[in-house]
Amino acid sequence: MQETGSSYFIQKHSPVIRIWHWLTFIIITSIIVTVLLNSTIMNQRDNIKVVQNALKSKEVTVTDDQAFAVTREYEDKIWGVHKILGYAVAILLLSRILLELVQPNDEKLSSRIKHAMGLKKKNDGNKKEYQHYLGVKLGYLLFYLLLLCMALTGLGLAFGRDFGFSRGLHDTIKEIHSLGQYCMYAFVLIHLCGVIVADIKNSKGIVSGMINGNV
Repeated sequence: MQETGSSYFIQKHSPVIRIWHWLTFIIITSIIVTVLLNSTIMNQRDNIKVVQNALKSKEVTVTDDQAFAVTREYEDKIWGVHKILGYAVAILLLSRILLELVQPNDEKLSSRIKHAMGLKKKNDGNKKEYQHYLGVKLGYLLFYLLLLCMALTGLGLAFGRDFGFSRGLHDTIKEIHSLGQYCMYAFVLIHLCGVIVADIKNSKGIVSGMINGNV
């Protein structure tokens, strides 16, 4: 595999991979925003008093349950958007699997991991960079597995009732999905910091490469 530039991290990216990358970034970011909204300013229980106070200023009094019903409507709307974005992630993941099958061999993730494992066996002055390169590629593989877990558990939550999932199974899937989201937050943060640092240091052009493809 022939890499372009002075760093193994400066690689060619086909237009479809670049489009997939930025669509995934936008959708995952949007998903994170929906979770943050519903856990902060749109939290239904935190807004019960807000609804009651607003109505009280109009000389209308409502119970906690009535106010809760109002706040829940708004939270449900956000979760509705979250669900649609989740469907988009599932479609993107499926499309990425198909892309892996049709991409040129030197742009396949599997080929780059195999290449990185071969480089790691070399005993020269670049061994540290080879190890880093392999670690990053394995990190991408871990990301796709995490994305698969989030997509499957998300679909399980969305359609579990239709398939007759028990309450216990539903709760287990929900716990896995909730845990996975924190792993996703961590990956996104580490990935952003990593590419920025790499672009500043010894892999200049790594960020722009996902825009222009380094072709």
